[in-house]
Amino acid sequence: MKPQAVSSRPSATGITSGSPVVMIVDDDPSVREGLAELMLSAGYNPMTFASTRELLEADVLGRPGCLVLDVRMPGASGLDLQQQLTSNGNPKPVIFLTGHGDIPMSVQAMKAGAVDFLTKPVRDQTLLDAVAAAIARDAAQVAEADATRRNIERLNTLTPREREVIAAAARGRLNKQIAYDLGISEVTVKLHRSNAMRKLQLSSVGALVRLWESLPDLARQ
Repeated sequence: MKPQAVSSRPSATGITSGSPVVMIVDDDPSVREGLAELMLSAGYNPMTFASTRELLEADVLGRPGCLVLDVRMPGASGLDLQQQLTSNGNPKPVIFLTGHGDIPMSVQAMKAGAVDFLTKPVRDQTLLDAVAAAIARDAAQVAEADATRRNIERLNTLTPREREVIAAAARGRLNKQIAYDLGISEVTVKLHRSNAMRKLQLSSVGALVRLWESLPDLARQ
């Protein structure tokens, strides 16, 4: 049986809440339908949109998955959308499709973090490989963001003094150096450090350094 293209509506049949979605944006209806059928045949959940504006109005960019964007479209282009998402802190993985072999455009897209820049007509397997890589990247980004959020929550449980001590330790300061810097005893430093490590659920200095370096600059201030 020939698979049916999925509607662009978030409640479309066949799309399970929380499962990765391939969001296809192209102003050509036949391209949208063909890409949707290909994604369905490979076991992915496609959602199709005729423009970047239609995609943004659907409010689905928070869903796990990736974007397959036509570069040239009426209104905002795929490159415009990529730039907007990056500026808004939503680095959703993007695969670009273009009917023109525009090298400067492809360089711009890849520098901005695109997973791939493919020229139409594209081989089915080439596109599916790119989609698999994009979805894997999105999952990794979500996992990293979740880990950062949890670390910030734990960091916020520290007392001001524990935070001072742990920040110094993460920068490589020894206990006696921290004691001198803060004007407290080395025993007190060890106590604060032990409490902080317990609250952060860390067991080694190496783990502390990795956690600290993974935090946004504002969280480390």
